[in-house]
Amino acid sequence: MANPVPKSVPIPNNATLIDVAKALDPDGNIASVAELLSQSNEILTDAVFKEGNLPTGDRISIRTGLPAVYWRALNQGIPTSKSTKATVEEACGILEANSEIDADLVSLNGNTAAYRLSEDVAFLEAMNQEQANTLFYGDPKKNPKEYLGLAPRYSDMKAGNKQNILSCGGTSAKKQTSIYLVGWGDRTIYCPFPKGSVAGLQQEDGGKQRVYTDQNKTMMAYVTHYQWKNGLAVRDWRYVVRIANIEVDDLEDAKGTQASTATTALIRKMAQALYRLPSMGVSRPAFYMNRTTHSGLASQALTFSQNVLKIHDGITQYGTPHSWLSFLGIPLRIADSISLEENLVK
Repeated sequence: MANPVPKSVPIPNNATLIDVAKALDPDGNIASVAELLSQSNEILTDAVFKEGNLPTGDRISIRTGLPAVYWRALNQGIPTSKSTKATVEEACGILEANSEIDADLVSLNGNTAAYRLSEDVAFLEAMNQEQANTLFYGDPKKNPKEYLGLAPRYSDMKAGNKQNILSCGGTSAKKQTSIYLVGWGDRTIYCPFPKGSVAGLQQEDGGKQRVYTDQNKTMMAYVTHYQWKNGLAVRDWRYVVRIANIEVDDLEDAKGTQASTATTALIRKMAQALYRLPSMGVSRPAFYMNRTTHSGLASQALTFSQNVLKIHDGITQYGTPHSWLSFLGIPLRIADSISLEENLVK
């Protein structure tokens, strides 16, 4: 059985997956899985995780209008006023997988725990990649079991959030990609998990069991069950900016002056994106892009002022060397799930 949520343990505001996992599981079982996930996907290092108020997700109140305010003269009253709000339910999805490894195969290895861990890592990476892909492209209209990702929310330049969709001028004749600026925070955008459940991926060791194979035959196997309940809640749409219609050919094939021109134009859009965020004080912003875009910006970092594009040398929270890139102090993260063949945003 999965570990119950200790209700007495407070979850900190703006908590990452590792923060929440450690708070909910003091023994470190879930936290160790969270650390493995964060090492293989940088978006999990930044994302804020928060327990929802529904068994299926999180019901949030979004302010849609500000109250009226008035200048008052002496001996005169003013009308009452109030803000307008809308209630939105952000659903969570349930991602699952089962691992069954022939018990004799495990025993041949000589170290049962090490061999099973090697298999666990593969499942963790698969679950991790699927979650990252859903964060960007999840669409319940195409798959009702998924939660709604960023791309479908910011895909129409005539919609109410159009000011936070910046086009780089790509055409439908070429491959497109995007950069996403996300200001993570428990009042802006976060990943809810269902009320009463556990944050992040749960791993349940079923031990050695008799399982069915093909043609209704059986064998003894070590069984592991994986489950991850997660969603995406955009409480304030102003804290996400999509820089869309970036032509991949400009990043991959351009050289010299052409490459510099393409990345310079992209950097100008990134500057515009930062000024779309209402405040830096209530969120933890980061840019997300695929490896191709990141490498193009990294190559240009050598020609820009270190105060604009900067390459940092440091140590990760896991003690390993790691260089990372920033733009005006905001980290640039690699997200391989961001497609190089996105549809043109119009």
